[in-house]
Amino acid sequence: MKTKSGGDLSRRGVVKGAGLLLAAGGFGVSRSRATGTDSFVEPSRELKIADDVDVIVCGAGPAGIAAAVTAARQGASVRLFEAHGCLGGIWTAGLLGWLIDFDKPGFTSELVSKLAERDAYRGKGRTGISYEPEEMKVLLDELCTQAGVKLQLHTRVTAAYSVAKRIRTIVTESKAGRQAWRANVFIDTTGDGDLGAQAGCEWEIGQSDDCPCQPMSMCALLVVKDARELAHVIHGSGTGHGKDNTATKRAFLKEIKRAGFDPSYGLPTMFPVRDNLVAVMINHEYGIKPFEADRVSEATVRARAEIHAIVHGLRKLGGPWEGVQIAATPEQIGIRDGRRIRGRYVVQREDLLKGSRHADGVVRPTFTVDVHAMSREANKKAAYHNAGVKMSPYDIPLRALIARDVDGLMMAGRCISGDFIAHASYRVTGNAVAMGEAAGVTSAVAVRDGLMPHAVEWEKVGPLLAKIREEKAG
Repeated sequence: MKTKSGGDLSRRGVVKGAGLLLAAGGFGVSRSRATGTDSFVEPSRELKIADDVDVIVCGAGPAGIAAAVTAARQGASVRLFEAHGCLGGIWTAGLLGWLIDFDKPGFTSELVSKLAERDAYRGKGRTGISYEPEEMKVLLDELCTQAGVKLQLHTRVTAAYSVAKRIRTIVTESKAGRQAWRANVFIDTTGDGDLGAQAGCEWEIGQSDDCPCQPMSMCALLVVKDARELAHVIHGSGTGHGKDNTATKRAFLKEIKRAGFDPSYGLPTMFPVRDNLVAVMINHEYGIKPFEADRVSEATVRARAEIHAIVHGLRKLGGPWEGVQIAATPEQIGIRDGRRIRGRYVVQREDLLKGSRHADGVVRPTFTVDVHAMSREANKKAAYHNAGVKMSPYDIPLRALIARDVDGLMMAGRCISGDFIAHASYRVTGNAVAMGEAAGVTSAVAVRDGLMPHAVEWEKVGPLLAKIREEKAG
């Protein structure tokens, strides 16, 4: 679906409309004569600028953390906003428990090294690693604090305003109310492209106008009696789990069916976390756009109920499942498809087929095209597939991280500029971190040189990014 939406509201029009309604004694409420529906014109008010910094990053998931910390380490003053009560996004608030396409230098390598120091990850190699979500939370807190990032949790960006095509101000909502913030460069790492949409950028979602979207999935943490007795259903990590990485998933599915359930996800997965603590992904919620708050809420309730029902059923089986219990379900359901903000380059299916190389390449994804079934019926045939695309490692250019329609706006993570097929490969968190790192470097250079991100020469970014990654290579 292609659309343009966002924050170019006429303040004068809002003020005038509100004044007319209030003068009529309507307190801002009007009724459409054509439809008979109620509407409300929010009265205009002046907001004091709460802070004016070099870089504002919206969304503290994998991409946002990397962007904020990297920009701050390069000397930029940085504000980081996060809607949830912890840093990390899908890693922590979403309890994902699994790091994919993480075999990269730079910030990814630094994270793995620091997790290793805490004995907080499992697996061999770095193509797939399981980790402890609580350790990840405190590690990310420390990295932001040490870098001097000013962060604000429980805060969501709700509007963006531009002057002469350049984004200059955003508005957030939190317990502190509505607050206005100003920066030289903004980075959208919301995952769902919230900031880009609010700024008026063109965007796409899903596969077509009707948005057959990849399904959402809720993860959870379980405590089992003895993980060694369930080794045949626990997905391995990294290079050590053998050629058939679906064998444990099929074995887990067999156990769930033995408990009397046909899960909504055809290849449920259990990951090792620590000792007898494991993470699971066992459901799909189909055809839901992430900005449909009511439908996401319903999906969250359904997914949590399915997890509880299946775990209760497994417990009744006894044996290795005796006493299995849910340690935690997340506050955030996992979202695969969100808005893809149009940038100055669109990563496409053809790039994957030919393994495109770009002079301004910021990351080279190696993860396959991973399209999860988009309906319950399709799930019965295949839980996921590669859409017939045999992918070759390809470059994501910096241009795909720079908004086309608004100056001063960058993107990192799954909301960058790409088509449906390319997104199904680059959306995993190892690539999100690398993109965030590149956006952080570029924004810091732009601020230093008094330029917009699109005007920064690659010769200023590329060598600096390479140096940073070489220093953090582990």
